[in-house]
This record gives sequence, structure tokens and C-alpha cells, in this order.
Amino acid sequence: MTIAVGNRLPEVTLTRIGEAGPEPVALAELLKGRKVVIFAVPGAYTPTCHSAHVPSFIRVKDEVAAKGVDEVICVSVNDPFVLGAWGEATGATAAGITMLADAECTFTEALGMRFDAPPAGLIARSRRYALAAQDGVVTHLHIEEGPGTCEISGGEAMLAAL
Repeated sequence: MTIAVGNRLPEVTLTRIGEAGPEPVALAELLKGRKVVIFAVPGAYTPTCHSAHVPSFIRVKDEVAAKGVDEVICVSVNDPFVLGAWGEATGATAAGITMLADAECTFTEALGMRFDAPPAGLIARSRRYALAAQDGVVTHLHIEEGPGTCEISGGEAMLAAL
């Protein structure tokens, strides 16, 4: 089943790079009492993710915050070291976007957003989407239908929806 507006996000643990290395992030604790935007990408450094999706959220980060969003989070089925490096390379970390690794694909599978594309070398990856959640409950959900596109899941589309 694919996540939908009105559903509660699953209680999973994701990972980020902290000052001492990888550290767990209990998603339920991070979301508690907060308004967040989460966008997911098929893979760090992949073309559309790198040149369109992450930059779109960097562009609108301040405007999204002005609409009451406490945190913007990027999730990818990669390891936390890759996401840490990617956040630095794209400027996402400097812009204040939280980069969370779903290395075991637990969150992605719980949302019904997993896909496999063996010809591209992508196994157990996330479909491209963006969502807004209030206190862990999905209020907006934008799922891309076509591979390699970043239109309805981009930062500007989420900003307009908020």
C-alpha cells in the first residue's frame, strides 16, 4: 500500500552523519509536534536528483520555512556517508536541509515507494516524491509518475501547495 494524505508516517530509524560519525535518527521523535517537508530521491548523485530535485529545495528553503515548516529533509536509500558527502557537494547541508539515509530501505518500503531498475543499477531505491507532514501525519503528497522527472515533487511545487 502506498502512503496517502492522512496517513501517519512509520516509526523507523534513519541515519545521518553527525560530528562523531553515523548516528541514528528516530523519525517519530524528529516529527513529534513539528511541521516538516520530506522529499525522497532515487539516489544521491544521480542526474535528476543532483541537478534538479535537491537544488529546487535549496531555492525554496527559506520560503518554505516562512510558511511554518520546521525542517526540510531529504531521504535516499543510500548509506549515511554518501548522503553526508552529497549534502556537502550540493550545498544542501549549508542550506539547512537534513540529509537522512534509509540504508536498509525500511522507510521507503513502509511507504510503498520502493522500486528496482536493474538496467540502471538501481536496486531497492525510492520513487521520487515530496510530502509535508504535521506531527507525523501526511498533509500533502506529490509523487512523480515518470522516471527522471522532477516536476510535482520539486521544491516550487511543494511551496505552492503549502
